[in-house]
Amino acid sequence: MIRILCLLSLLLAIGHAHALGPAELAVIVNGADPDSVDIARYYRERRGIPEANVITVNFPHDRAALTRGEFEDLYRDVERRLPPGIQAFALAWTRPWRAGCMSITSAFAFGYDESFCSASCGPTRSSRFYNGGVHAPEDALMPRPAMLLAGESRQQVHQLIDRGLASDFTYPKGSVYLVRTEDAARNVRAVTFDQTVQIIKGLHFENVPAADAQGRQDVLGYFTGAVRVPGLDTLHFLPGAPADHLTSFGGQLLDNKSQMSALEWLKAGATASYGTVVEPCNHLGKFPNPALLMNAYANGETLIEAYWRSVAWPGEGVFIGEPLARPFGTRTVQEDGAWWVEAHTAAGRRAVLEVAPSIVGPYRAVGAAMLPPGYSRQKLPVRSAGAVRVR
Repeated sequence: MIRILCLLSLLLAIGHAHALGPAELAVIVNGADPDSVDIARYYRERRGIPEANVITVNFPHDRAALTRGEFEDLYRDVERRLPPGIQAFALAWTRPWRAGCMSITSAFAFGYDESFCSASCGPTRSSRFYNGGVHAPEDALMPRPAMLLAGESRQQVHQLIDRGLASDFTYPKGSVYLVRTEDAARNVRAVTFDQTVQIIKGLHFENVPAADAQGRQDVLGYFTGAVRVPGLDTLHFLPGAPADHLTSFGGQLLDNKSQMSALEWLKAGATASYGTVVEPCNHLGKFPNPALLMNAYANGETLIEAYWRSVAWPGEGVFIGEPLARPFGTRTVQEDGAWWVEAHTAAGRRAVLEVAPSIVGPYRAVGAAMLPPGYSRQKLPVRSAGAVRVR
């Protein structure tokens, strides 16, 4: 069984890692959908994604779901044409968001596999990406994470993409809102909120009831449980902010009359969200763990990596947003002949300093630096080098 509540051991297992880059992301475009073609072009140009990484296929875009057979034909075509080194997918459309009993993002991530679908609200197969595989069952599969570039219009998706780019290395000072509700069935993540605040020292959290969460202007993250979120239009999201609400059908992105669609978060200004496409019941493992998500994000992972790291059983959940948003992380800069490291960490860490004759290497270790929780900028004890990096 996945350990959902043992946050301390889980978080300590996550260290600094190489973040996903544009060359490692494949953009899948539906040539039969003019909006998909436009969004894929805009995203490739804005993010500098190699043209070889853009794969055009054709499939129905007038319904919520592909059949298993339709998806498997599509997936085989994509797999055959993938260039080497691809680690994740950006899917440039909103509809369809399902493939058979799976979300479309999980179907791309794992391939079609009904062990990722539940029977009678039960558990599903686990993802080895969850928290870096710590405590993962032996049969857990490693996915290539996928995220939909989704919205109700081209303009909305362009704005989403722009927010992702605007967030990069901004080291925002906002607050992450852990919002409790009176909805007992959907408030189940609240049992993790107190420990999340205690463990992650590098971010500011507000652990508040829903009545106190409206009108906030510094939203770096927002996580709650509700059919609909009151006061959503009163919130101001900082570029790069993830947000989601634990409910049954948040992943039914369009024409969702019974519950709030996860798209509403993006319309309100968030940069990514998550929702389930079929009835999941309120298993914690089927929804994002805010502690794991924000810990990975604060340590410099991209939004797609951090979100995928936070869901133990993602087979029925669709991830939407701008995959490469990266507000945090570690980088080196050279100013007036000196080298500096600018960094953000969730809980602080020891970093290794490496130098090389040029950016291509070879690198060798020359020392270490202590990076405190939160944001820091410090001068490095490196006199002359063609390139310096911190790992």
